[in-house]
Amino acid sequence: METAAPFKEAIDEIKENGAEAFKFCYQCGKCDTVCPWNKVTTFSMRKLMRETTFGLIEIEREELWRCTTCGRCPRECPRDVRQIDNVIALRRFATGYGVLPGPVKPLRAVSGHLTADGNPFGEERAKRGDWAKDLSVKTFEEGMEILYFPGCYLSYDARLKKVAAATVKILQKAGVDFGILGAKENCCGESIRKTGNEEVFKRLAKENIKSWIDHGVKKILVSSPHCYHTFKNEYPQEFKVNFEVVHISQYLYQLINEGRLQISKEYAKKVTYHDPCYLGRHNGIYDEPRAVLNGISGLQLDEMPEARENSFCCGGGGGRIWIETPKSERFANLRLEQALDIGAEELVTACPYCITNFEDSRVVQNYDDRIQVKDITEILQEVI
Repeated sequence: METAAPFKEAIDEIKENGAEAFKFCYQCGKCDTVCPWNKVTTFSMRKLMRETTFGLIEIEREELWRCTTCGRCPRECPRDVRQIDNVIALRRFATGYGVLPGPVKPLRAVSGHLTADGNPFGEERAKRGDWAKDLSVKTFEEGMEILYFPGCYLSYDARLKKVAAATVKILQKAGVDFGILGAKENCCGESIRKTGNEEVFKRLAKENIKSWIDHGVKKILVSSPHCYHTFKNEYPQEFKVNFEVVHISQYLYQLINEGRLQISKEYAKKVTYHDPCYLGRHNGIYDEPRAVLNGISGLQLDEMPEARENSFCCGGGGGRIWIETPKSERFANLRLEQALDIGAEELVTACPYCITNFEDSRVVQNYDDRIQVKDITEILQEVI
């Protein structure tokens, strides 16, 4: 297929893949003013929408895969253009023709791993629960209070297994009756869906839903905002299911308020909190993690310039977590600098993608001795 599709065919097919509102764009440029890409290079969502309107989009262009779906531009748009929906539709259009430009080609392997192994890394499905072997974690059974769903990164990544372990220790301390499904758990499918691969997303989702129904799951606790968003919003919309879904930052707040967790130690450090895009902007969870941190004696919580609704994206959403980004174009570098500028000793967040990107940038930028990156559970486990 030609990379610049003829007008009618391109427009019709893009609409069939889910894009429709691009036609409302009147080129005000507000999306470009808030796009994090324009702090590291030049990128125009406005131009992308304009080219789509006239059926001139070139599906082999790398720019089509830049959007991290962070959610800042839809908040500013006066015409409800729905940039994220349109970008995903364009990616479905490209994926349908097997078009993945150079930097995006790793998505082929990721897709294959998700299909074969249920995770993006190509790790053995049978080892998905191995992180919990020495933590006295039970296999979930019907009647348990909660299914804990750690997700792919916390199950397989060496750094993020520490977050899973911290979460388990907190739950055990609070007396929560919970279990995991280990090898019977799949990737939530959120990120591969954002790259345009609807087929793999649906396969993963159906397997997860069947497993939960078979095991009598009612309530699901997640560590990843991406899992939270997908289970809470996309699974019900697509498959008409309705499990109770809670993010760990919400649950920590609840456990403390109910008196099931007692904070007994001080944490005398200057901390700043980074709002993950899919926890904050996409789902409105801002107060609970801050309340948890503010309840810790000795902890000084300071805000970065771009916080809450205006939080600056780490760069990992929209499938970008699997795409290599040049060092000079990494959003995480700028975010760490914002944290350092306010004198923070630790950058705290509640998302595995954010931690992965910040840890990588911390090493690349030689910030090891200046700032630490932690999940909120890692702090809480130290003070209970």
